[in-house]
Amino acid sequence: MKIINYLFAVLFFSLLFSSCGTVKDIAYLQGDDLFKRMEVSDTVEMKIRKNDILDISVTCAEPELLQPFNMVWGNYYSGNYGGYNNRGYQVELDGTINFPLLGRLKVEGLTRRQLIDLVQDKLKKGDYIKKPVVTVRYQNFRVQVLGEVNRPGSYTITSERVTLFEALALAGDLTIHGRRSRVAVIREADGVRTILYHDLRSREVFNSPDFYLQQNDLVYVEPNRVRAEASTQNQFTSVGTWMSLISFLMSTCVLIFK
Repeated sequence: MKIINYLFAVLFFSLLFSSCGTVKDIAYLQGDDLFKRMEVSDTVEMKIRKNDILDISVTCAEPELLQPFNMVWGNYYSGNYGGYNNRGYQVELDGTINFPLLGRLKVEGLTRRQLIDLVQDKLKKGDYIKKPVVTVRYQNFRVQVLGEVNRPGSYTITSERVTLFEALALAGDLTIHGRRSRVAVIREADGVRTILYHDLRSREVFNSPDFYLQQNDLVYVEPNRVRAEASTQNQFTSVGTWMSLISFLMSTCVLIFK
């Protein structure tokens, strides 16, 4: 019976430790200090890119002057994008939009504030509207979140700034099998694709140039070792298989030593 008990104990603890994880594997923003102040940058602004869809509206005190800007001109876009109905000006491959009366405007590389100033200045200099009020919004700002998250998919962002943590929250957070130390942000800009990995357990993630996401960024969460092994259907990672093995060994020992 001692041999049976020994075998049972060995197999039990092997099963137990093979499935154990630690808090350090899953906790975010780890550190020894309980309180730490960090400077927060408010200067991060998105820049307009090719294929962006911009909602540009002009208002003023004289409604009759606004009629030309309510017409469908040039590359004015109206349609369904990512499940949302969008109406706006699509940025062409040459980085321009065709705006009523003002013609072609080079907008690629500008921030939203810079585009507002550009349109207002041209409206006033062209003597179209003396005191125009211009607003600009992104209509197709979206990010994709894939991998080990609870709700992978494409998410349309209603604000003009979104962080890596906010995007993961939209996707329902990482699953227990998500690798916190290997979260990639894949970005395409100026004809170059970059992949930057982040360790969500470290506070250094706040210093990443990709912490604030851009239009059409892809966030990918790698699976951890347990998920990777399970995907190979390794028979020794199955609890049922371990229990069957324990039962077989115990039965064998009973027959041998009784």
